[in-house]
Amino acid sequence: MVLDKIFSGKIRIALLTKLLLNPASKVYLRGLERDLGVSSNTVRTELNKLLDMHLIEVQEDSDNTKVKNYVVNQGHSMFLMLRGVIMQFVGLNQIVDQIIKKLGNLDQVYLTGDLAEGKNSPFVDLVIVGEVDKPYLYSLIDKAEPLVQKKIRVAVYTIKEFNANILESVGVFMKLVG
Repeated sequence: MVLDKIFSGKIRIALLTKLLLNPASKVYLRGLERDLGVSSNTVRTELNKLLDMHLIEVQEDSDNTKVKNYVVNQGHSMFLMLRGVIMQFVGLNQIVDQIIKKLGNLDQVYLTGDLAEGKNSPFVDLVIVGEVDKPYLYSLIDKAEPLVQKKIRVAVYTIKEFNANILESVGVFMKLVG
């Protein structure tokens, strides 16, 4: 069965999580070796298996032809389904349903921190831009945290307060709304 191949092994799941959570991200062998704390041979084996399944693709680095960047194949027939599974795995679908959809008047919402980098984390870091009823937001967070089994941390900005420098200061981010 195809799913047996896709979800076998913790390294493969970590790779899929990293790539499917933030489809715009690019990864390379040595960076994955460092991030996952395993040998380059282990990472290479898993990357080759994902390449064979056409779930990822190689992008050559124009500045350094010796470095191969790997990206998720967004054109793969199972991309959306797999991304949904990973979003459920880390609890983002619950956060969207339990918090973001209920807040209403939001201009933008960004996921930041380790989850935006595709790493599993006990924290969900969000940047919320819009007119937000903060007591209501915190009551929604209190209800959602047990569902996702993660601590939810938020930074709330009005549209006037928010600018691109804020996102630059948080590092990697992924747009959820807006």
